[in-house]
Amino acid sequence: MSVFIRFANWLPSRVDRRVRFFAWASLVSQILIIGTGGAVRLTESGLGCPTWPRCTEDSFVSTPEMGLHGVIEFGNRLLTFVLIIIAIGMFAMIVRMRTERPELLRLSVALGLGIPGQAIIGGITVLTNLNPYVVGLHYILSALLVGLAAWLLYRVRVGPASRIPSASPLIRGMAPSMLGVLGVSIVLGVLTTGSGPHAGDGGAARNGLNSELLQHFHSWPSYVFFTLVLVTLVLSTREGMGRSDSRLRKALSGLFGVTLVQIAVGLFQARNGLPELAVGIHLILAAVLVALTVTVWLSTREDPESVPRADQRPQTRTAATNS
Repeated sequence: MSVFIRFANWLPSRVDRRVRFFAWASLVSQILIIGTGGAVRLTESGLGCPTWPRCTEDSFVSTPEMGLHGVIEFGNRLLTFVLIIIAIGMFAMIVRMRTERPELLRLSVALGLGIPGQAIIGGITVLTNLNPYVVGLHYILSALLVGLAAWLLYRVRVGPASRIPSASPLIRGMAPSMLGVLGVSIVLGVLTTGSGPHAGDGGAARNGLNSELLQHFHSWPSYVFFTLVLVTLVLSTREGMGRSDSRLRKALSGLFGVTLVQIAVGLFQARNGLPELAVGIHLILAAVLVALTVTVWLSTREDPESVPRADQRPQTRTAATNS
């Protein structure tokens, strides 16, 4: 019992380095598992473990007879346990702050509950012989979890939400538009991938849609998204609100740069026969775009200068307010 009490007292009662570490780890690991899932698909290792939850009928781990494909698929499954450990660690880091920072608890629980759902849908993809629609649903859920992890990290870094907006009504309206257009682009990208050559296994079915036509449909919302980002960045610079919108401008600048790279990679892969490495980079960058767009959206809703620092104690914030 004394060990348990000492451990409970060791847990942070405010946002500190440990909390920030697990928040960053939550986001990075969610993006990483999209990358390893892409590697499974692009190396045709999707059925490297031909069943689920076991890797074979008699073994939970890959066997030497399954070769490299088995190792790749099993390695991706193992990463799920890393995500679970990080989610448990994140929950433990904020459990003592559940009264003062309930939003951190809600986001942490939602992210943690999404991981088993992610694993179950991943298992269904194997049991359905890599059905392209199930595979696409798996990616969309993963992208949503990236967005949740980015939201959690933002709240950890910035602090409790403020009711004071940091941007004009026009800019605040642009951010949700970006999220909507990005969502359309991702869904069309999923359908495009489901019609293309990278099935995850030589015997897996395709969705039967016109791949060349879908590539055009996928590119259109991408260009709209780029335009929205560029216009919002210009507007935020022209408004010149001073230090209060610096967080927003930094997020927009990062989003603008990654969007440019993503469009370049998309054009390259479309014109060069969808090389595996380029497709993998495209998948990961899409997840990064989700994280950055969520950050931009949150940054437009509140003035960072009016939000108490995340690593300040309540009494420090009170004293600062009274001074």
